[in-house]
Amino acid sequence: MDETTAEAGASAASAEASSGRASSTASDRGGPAADPVVVGEGVRKAYGDVVALDGVDLDVAAGEVFGLIGPNGAGKTTLVRALTGTTAAEGDLRVFGERPDEVDPARVGLLPQSFDPPARLTARELVDYYGGLYDEARDTTAVLDDVGMADDADAWYETLSGGQQRRTCVATAVVNDPDLLFLDEPTTGIDPAGRRAIHRLIERLAAGGTTVFLTSHAMDEVERLADRVALLRGGKVVAAGAPDRLVAEHGGDPRLDAATAEPAAEGVVESVAVGVRDRLGDDPTVEATEDGLRVRGVRPEAIGAAVDALDEAGVAFDSLSWSEPSLEDVYLRLTGEEYTRRGGESGAAADGRGTADGGRTADGRGTIDGDGGDR
Repeated sequence: MDETTAEAGASAASAEASSGRASSTASDRGGPAADPVVVGEGVRKAYGDVVALDGVDLDVAAGEVFGLIGPNGAGKTTLVRALTGTTAAEGDLRVFGERPDEVDPARVGLLPQSFDPPARLTARELVDYYGGLYDEARDTTAVLDDVGMADDADAWYETLSGGQQRRTCVATAVVNDPDLLFLDEPTTGIDPAGRRAIHRLIERLAAGGTTVFLTSHAMDEVERLADRVALLRGGKVVAAGAPDRLVAEHGGDPRLDAATAEPAAEGVVESVAVGVRDRLGDDPTVEATEDGLRVRGVRPEAIGAAVDALDEAGVAFDSLSWSEPSLEDVYLRLTGEEYTRRGGESGAAADGRGTADGGRTADGRGTIDGDGGDR
């Protein structure tokens, strides 16, 4: 590819992302382009005066894991319903080249956000039942093993923990070995070991050619699993692309936080800023925080120089923490949503610019609060 062609391609990709169209490209997926399995053009849905979807454009390629994120009420569940043919919507919607309500049900698996199967059936009986709805289905024991439920397969559903129930529900969605799998909050309430089992299952399915449409409030989950991500807000796609591209464009800078016993005075901040500029140039910036000082734009190899600047300015800090931007920062910057991490620590970005404390939490989850309904 010559330089002119490369620049044109980059410009087109940038324009596409800023236009809000969730289109797939070969570079996003790390492979050649493929015919889309899911296509939506100008998708619109209103409930009375409430517009749930307002001209959504997207396409999803075969074997791709496509992540859909956004605040409650953004339209995520409505979009999934439209794509699975369970609600009517305006616009052009195609799945495997057909209208969603005309697609062979055996080709599609669906795990809705709310799913309440019969409580007095065992996990094995539930998977057997849903498998029996299809002419061909996977072996029940193998499916239960995939989701980490082999040891509790014969316990009644009502006696299972919330996480075990959710894993059983995932099993019912994949028992038909679907070509296209919709997963709405698949790991809600599941413990770390169970989440890993579900993540491995999604990765295996995608590697085998299954297309996965994943909605989740767990930003680290989406960042790990998804080839591409679309952020839905107010019924519109406001950003779309590969996770690393979105983080680079919207996530902000890496940052070094120094916790001090009391807030830093203005003179101390300026003194540190002078020391940082002397050592690292003009790119890093220094600001006071409630807990001390923050130096933005510090790469890992420059942490030592930033610490030297703190020492030179006489800053006595209790602890240092470095964080790089993540998909969570993208979410906060573009939505301004308050959130609660899995560890219980709260944060907010009321101005939409990601003012919460740095990227990843101690347990690595960084989950956006998923309480409440979604249209």
